[in-house]
Amino acid sequence: MRTLIAACASAALCLGAGTGAAEGQKLVIEGQEMVTRAPAPDWHPLTEVISGWEFRDPATQALQMDDFENPAMIFVDQAREMWSTPDGAAGKSCESCHGAVEDSMKGVRAVMPKFNEEAGTLWSLEDYINNCRTARMQAEPWKWSGSEMTAMTALITLQSRGMPVAVRIDGPYQSWWEKGREIYYTRYGQLELACANCHEDHYGQMIRADRLSQGQINGFPTYRLKNAKLNSIHNRFYGCIRDTRGVPFAEGSDEFKALELYVASRGLGLSIEGPAVRN
Repeated sequence: MRTLIAACASAALCLGAGTGAAEGQKLVIEGQEMVTRAPAPDWHPLTEVISGWEFRDPATQALQMDDFENPAMIFVDQAREMWSTPDGAAGKSCESCHGAVEDSMKGVRAVMPKFNEEAGTLWSLEDYINNCRTARMQAEPWKWSGSEMTAMTALITLQSRGMPVAVRIDGPYQSWWEKGREIYYTRYGQLELACANCHEDHYGQMIRADRLSQGQINGFPTYRLKNAKLNSIHNRFYGCIRDTRGVPFAEGSDEFKALELYVASRGLGLSIEGPAVRN
């Protein structure tokens, strides 16, 4: 099996390396320039971190650069309506407690996942949303990667667009970060592939008809042209492990939250650019 993997990697090399971005092209949305390349932190295995946007073809890049054309913005508009619509037995909306989303949610996505002191554990953005729904609104929780949840996370993410990824990896985060790193380098499934095999060892190379990125998550939730919907971070993790012909962890599991923290930290210095458009 390892011989097969090596052969596939060699074939990918023959198909060419590099990113999809044209020379000198920059990601600018609504007049705001995003940081799509940044020096990696000292502990990082790479010397430079690169946004997934740079690995896309010009047509896909153009979709993300125009909010009018970006198909993810349809779901953002739906979430704006949900933000101000009361739901649940308490008769409250998100706006009832948090006010305008543009003010209260600014910077929130940049620090996710975040250690919740009261709960004593690491929470993803989806955890915070469902806690508000069940504890404050007395409403039913949303499915982790359901349409309502991905739309709301897209709306909240939009308020941090252009801000640098700023997750913490010290203090109570450290053990989670180390667990996430362990998962990142663990080979899974019948194909015996780890996240690092694609996104660290062979980024920039072709796999089938697509170009491998560094696997950065600063653009999530992401609208994928492949399935024509918004995709959550954990849903993408699930799909990757499934594609190794392994048994994935559950969305919302501690394992995927730890992996989310580690992968987010690998993109420190990049801009939050979600909701992004990817293949």
